[in-house]
Amino acid sequence: MRGLVIKNTGSWYTVRTDGGRDVESKIKGNFRLHDIRATNPVAVGDRVDIEMNREGTAFITEIEDRANCIVRRASNLSRQSHVIAANLDQAMLIVTVNYPVTTTIFIDRFLAAAEAYAVPVKIIFNKTDRFQGADREALERLTELYTGIGYPCFKLSAKSGEGMDGLKEELKNKITLLSGHSGVGKSTLINKLVSDVHLKTGAISEYHNKGVHTTTFSEMIPLSDGGYLIDTPGIKGFGTIEMKDAEISHYFPEIFKYAAGCKFGNCTHRHEPGCVVLQALSEQNISRSRYKSYLSILKDKDENKYREEY
Repeated sequence: MRGLVIKNTGSWYTVRTDGGRDVESKIKGNFRLHDIRATNPVAVGDRVDIEMNREGTAFITEIEDRANCIVRRASNLSRQSHVIAANLDQAMLIVTVNYPVTTTIFIDRFLAAAEAYAVPVKIIFNKTDRFQGADREALERLTELYTGIGYPCFKLSAKSGEGMDGLKEELKNKITLLSGHSGVGKSTLINKLVSDVHLKTGAISEYHNKGVHTTTFSEMIPLSDGGYLIDTPGIKGFGTIEMKDAEISHYFPEIFKYAAGCKFGNCTHRHEPGCVVLQALSEQNISRSRYKSYLSILKDKDENKYREEY
């Protein structure tokens, strides 16, 4: 029997069969994916085969090849990955310039991971109703930066409803991952998009200016206009994994564009003579923040790096 994994609570997976039945399922003890060392070999969005048992639950016996996925380094096992979601039409990274702050390093790490696994990304700047002065200026700078690279950006307020109609159009008939730090308003956003969900929302710590987890598992939520939202727990940091040094520049489109002109084919764009990327950086054709993010991923072979908050 074939189906779609629509929920993951840790040890159990809810599989919606092609016949429309939801079946609570587990992985068989010897079930593993080839060529992937992941804490969760099955993820929300996966197409799977299940085998029913007499208790009315099932075992997942096979997983179809994925069209794509979003992967990050597992937070507790530095040598393993965690698959956030699979088979996506797009990912939307929910960002706030304040309340709490989303750093450009976090944004760029997410974007690089998405590029590595062929997932299109759109950036959603939430909480626009709260931004004045320096926050508003930062919002405009970031929007200009990422739009210029080629990532569509949207400004909205889930609280006031500003920009929500345009977002709904972007979601129609698509499987969309929503991701971001805890506290960026992801649950509030979903509550506005799907009237009968009523996800728990949390307040921001005024002392730490950080959010707390309100979503504890991953789930696909159907949209009335067609498609699904994939809601996942907030991410504190985004450690990259399985990226070779020579490939990392490929996941930064503006760096990759200039890299073709470098003198050496294995240029790391840090100190080599004749590096066109360094020249573009000095001429401000590549942003300092993006280059800093590129360097931070190069350093990820240090196993402690992923523990920092990005």
